Amino acid sequence: MPGRRRSAGSGRSTGSSTRTRRTTAATTRKTTPRKAAPRKAAPDLPAAGPGERVWVLAVPFRAPAPGAVWHPGLQAHVWVGAALPPELAPYDPPAYSLERFLEDELNETPRPLPVTPALVPRPQQEEGAAVVAAHAAAGGRVFLLGDDPGVGKTGTAILAVHEIAAQRPVRTVLVIADRPAAITIPHWARSIAGFGDGGLRWCVTTWDRLGKVAKLRFDVVVADEAHMVRHTTTQRWKHWKAVSGAARVKDTPYVLAATATPAHTPLELPYLAPELAARHGESIKEWADLPKALVRHTFHVERGRYGWQWTEDADERRADLARLQSWLADADPPATLHRPAPWGPVSVTGTPVLLTPAERAQYEAGWSEFRAEMQLARRGRQTARGRAALLRFRQKAGLIRVQATVDWIKAQVEAERQVAVSVEFVETAADPIREALLDAGIPVASIYGRDRFDVEAERLRFQRGDAAVCVFTVTASISLHAGELLPGGSTASEIPRVGLFHQPRFSGIQARQVTGRTHRDGRSSPWRVAFAADTVEEQVARVMVERLAVSGSTAGADTSSLQEIAELLDADWLPAAALTEG
Repeated sequence: MPGRRRSAGSGRSTGSSTRTRRTTAATTRKTTPRKAAPRKAAPDLPAAGPGERVWVLAVPFRAPAPGAVWHPGLQAHVWVGAALPPELAPYDPPAYSLERFLEDELNETPRPLPVTPALVPRPQQEEGAAVVAAHAAAGGRVFLLGDDPGVGKTGTAILAVHEIAAQRPVRTVLVIADRPAAITIPHWARSIAGFGDGGLRWCVTTWDRLGKVAKLRFDVVVADEAHMVRHTTTQRWKHWKAVSGAARVKDTPYVLAATATPAHTPLELPYLAPELAARHGESIKEWADLPKALVRHTFHVERGRYGWQWTEDADERRADLARLQSWLADADPPATLHRPAPWGPVSVTGTPVLLTPAERAQYEAGWSEFRAEMQLARRGRQTARGRAALLRFRQKAGLIRVQATVDWIKAQVEAERQVAVSVEFVETAADPIREALLDAGIPVASIYGRDRFDVEAERLRFQRGDAAVCVFTVTASISLHAGELLPGGSTASEIPRVGLFHQPRFSGIQARQVTGRTHRDGRSSPWRVAFAADTVEEQVARVMVERLAVSGSTAGADTSSLQEIAELLDADWLPAAALTEG
């Protein structure tokens, strides 16, 4: 027993000493500065030997590429040799792609480009290019090309780059296109080759791959669908700042921002901040925080429940828009250009669907479930739960109306029209619509679902008239209009196009972009918005159509639709991000 006491006492003493040593060690750790980890040296760039060439390959994720080596600095697979082996030939990148751009930078001479049919500029495109070039010559930073969808922004931008290159040293040009890359990159590549690349080094990528070019420097940046960077809290904005030089004073490229739908509110125009700063003789730093800059210039914006908000007063909005437009359009030379479609605005009308008693019961059950879920989410301040409830309700509501949409499409096909169907969901809209039409013997082109279809092949099936219907989820950067000039020099079918929104869009920007897929390039195409009659969907459709008419303003007057829709859904506490993906 005494031994145990001595052992216990010794243990307490040892524990105390141990705690003392730990405390001393912890104190030492806190006070001793940590050495910075040595930076890893950047891997050497691959080099070609005599008679060899460096090939930068476009290898899909996890695809086998025997003999090719992944280069972390280039973020691509590389092969060095005199000729590309047959097993790597499928990964040979197309002209003007990012991989081809990197490859040509690593070799003494670029590879020859394929022969492409020449494109003849329209007078409207040449006039627009001259306006952009005048702005660049006057020392402008950012130009907003806001022509309506289908007017010809792509050709205008390429011609403008030609003229800018005649004014100043320009060697490299970056073009950032929207999704899907399988369509948008070839479209830009054909257009560049058709109008002529002017001997410049062009790199065409997408907004999703912007991080891969963030460390490169370009002389001119063309931002197609520039509204993709209207939010400054995203990783995409971080890459955009690096590419566009938005936070720099020196070594900045000239930026041509092209979009028919610049924003919902003046608060969503941070990509124009460098130009607005220059217009007021202020520093880039003073416009780094756009909301505060707008407040300083007495715009009607203020902090609200979910961040900065624009006023709901119609007169104050008009006054803000007039000032903003004057800053850009009334400058000498102007920093923006907007030209409406000469063939007239798109016609968008509502198409109410009368639900059967059984469908009405399903709809009401879904609506009741949604309201109950929203009440629980509201009490717990669970925005994620609220977003999930909203998503489920919209999916169920759209699924109930699938048969009505299919019947309407059949009638249009029988009337010898091709139908473009815009959907937001795959399993509850795109798939059942496609399967029902295929069962009815109607060929369908499918542009949805990641890696499920060859999107360009599907688009061409529709354009050539091999598929009477195209079901798609994308909102921009694809052409589905009649008479389009296709790869190889052929033209799309002349069959009239009609469009249908299977579900009303929450965003006026997205809605306007969607209608521009068929109503473009001199071709008129009416659109309809389907909704369940005498339901909340009818009110959402009304808001969408009303806001669609003004979403193309220079500052985007489509500002209150999200809040109105949230109120209609009795979900006004949800942040706007919960209601739209853009």
